Amino acid sequence: MKNHLFYQGFAAAAMRSICLGLLLIAGAGTAQAEPGKPAHAIAMHGTPKYEPGFAHFGYVNADAPKGGALTIGVLGSFDSINPLIVKGVAARGVREHTLESLMGRSLDEPFSLYGLLAETIETDDERTYVEFTLNPEAKFSDGKTVTSEDVLFSWDLLKTKGRPNHRTYYGKVAKAEKVGERGVRFTFTNDVDREIPLIMGLMPILPKHAIDPETFEQTTLDAMIGSGPYMIDNVDPGGSITFRRNPDYWARDLGVKRGQDNFDTIRYEYFRDNNTLFEAFKKGLYDARPEDDPTRWATGYDFPAVKDGRVVLQEFETGVPKGMSAFVFNTRRAPFDDIRVRQALVRLFDFEWINRSLYYDLYSRTQSYFEGSELSAIGKPASDAEKTLLADWGDSVRDDVMDGTYGLPQTDGSGRDREGLRAALKLLKDAGFETKDGVLVSKTNGTPFNFEILVANKEQERLALTYGRTLKRAGITVSVRLVDAAQYERRRIAYDYDTIQNFWFESLSPGNEQLFYWSGDAAKTDGTRNYPGIDNPAVDAMISALLAARERPAFVDAVRALDRVLVSGAYVVPLFHLPKQWMARKATLGVPEETSLYGYVFETWWQKPQ
Repeated sequence: MKNHLFYQGFAAAAMRSICLGLLLIAGAGTAQAEPGKPAHAIAMHGTPKYEPGFAHFGYVNADAPKGGALTIGVLGSFDSINPLIVKGVAARGVREHTLESLMGRSLDEPFSLYGLLAETIETDDERTYVEFTLNPEAKFSDGKTVTSEDVLFSWDLLKTKGRPNHRTYYGKVAKAEKVGERGVRFTFTNDVDREIPLIMGLMPILPKHAIDPETFEQTTLDAMIGSGPYMIDNVDPGGSITFRRNPDYWARDLGVKRGQDNFDTIRYEYFRDNNTLFEAFKKGLYDARPEDDPTRWATGYDFPAVKDGRVVLQEFETGVPKGMSAFVFNTRRAPFDDIRVRQALVRLFDFEWINRSLYYDLYSRTQSYFEGSELSAIGKPASDAEKTLLADWGDSVRDDVMDGTYGLPQTDGSGRDREGLRAALKLLKDAGFETKDGVLVSKTNGTPFNFEILVANKEQERLALTYGRTLKRAGITVSVRLVDAAQYERRRIAYDYDTIQNFWFESLSPGNEQLFYWSGDAAKTDGTRNYPGIDNPAVDAMISALLAARERPAFVDAVRALDRVLVSGAYVVPLFHLPKQWMARKATLGVPEETSLYGYVFETWWQKPQ
């Protein structure tokens, strides 16, 4: 059964291609770019790790052999090739293997980009503009040179006809112009932030000569031309897509690409349901399977290929935040507007019993909104800089969160933890509730304490029902309502719920999306991801501080301060996460010794010589 609590496996691979700055600090180089001068790289904060002319990234095998084939199993189907438009479901891999950006991302830094189609990048100290100079060797797969006109064409096309994120970000360009023979300069509007030059560096570049803007927004199964290492070789609509390595790929010897893109062919094979997908792997129909289901990991991998060594089970460490998966209280409604009620409901979640009973004790508890990274404040006393940031917001942070001693309450794992129940009932009594005939009621009007948990799938329903049984011991009645995807989304967008389950993905370079997640303005705007309805001036102030930070230490302090305020607010019941990435793969696949901060990266694997 697919576990929908976490974005793991192939979902994580997809995020790598569309999300920005998901990496942990790994040391700084000395190649600090001088403002207003061309540079080989740019870092969101501080300096890039790798010097000009670097040979390769540290998490690749620079001598990996070329050849062989990789087949990847995918759940679902597709009806389009173009991943840059809203219409249709795009086939996997087109953006990653075929369409390149001006700059390439390093996966062992917080957020640094290195020259790819553009050999240099230039910006000023305030980052009011960015200028790229194209590599004269850059070519599309049809042999035509990548030009400044292609860059300007791509920007204009995606700004007007691309996905919503493209239209939003690229719309912040006030002026776009060609500079010299190989340069392009983007001047920004006055309301942009310091991340925008990097976002422009990650813009996919399309061939002006091969795209009709009039039909760009329509779904298509025709192969797209790009400048990337692979070309689309074969498309079986809805069934599979195969990419073939371009033997004339122009960037194969650049440091940003060396040791990657090693297979002659990469094939994505689609399957309609999870059971069929797993059975296909057992039969050897595809080569590697990320696993995120604890039950299957614990009991399902006992088939012959594992026993005789043809399939290897491997765990990968990661250095990126685990994200926050949680039951979310809608604080726009009573009684969830009372922090004592929220604290009581957090206290009544019996993680130890649930983890053992449902998940083979394989999950770890999520304590922080930036769990598993240097950005987490849990277990760390506040620094002097954090104390300064929080000085005017003393009531917004618990003392134990401030001094680093806070941790979520633990139970005895029996499913009947009396100490936790007593602590929760005391909080609820202080909030104006009392128990009568086994039912928790308001002292004021005698109204029973009951609420609804809205869920979107069977896995969420199972967990919500289990939580509800624990709440019943406190006299709280919980109804769990499973609705179809369309109704769930309508109610979520309008904040029409008492409690939902949600997952917030977090990077190691959090930025403007934090306003969308937690700000007071977002709490009052339909369709944001501020599902708890957080309207806390201290949260807004910490987001402003992280957006204004220029150096990594100041940025980390600001994010940790934000984490302390969010944790102290008890806006959610934090759930759990997989401690590592789980992977089952054929033994014939080679994997680098050093793991990136993302964990596994298929682009760095290779076929072992027979």
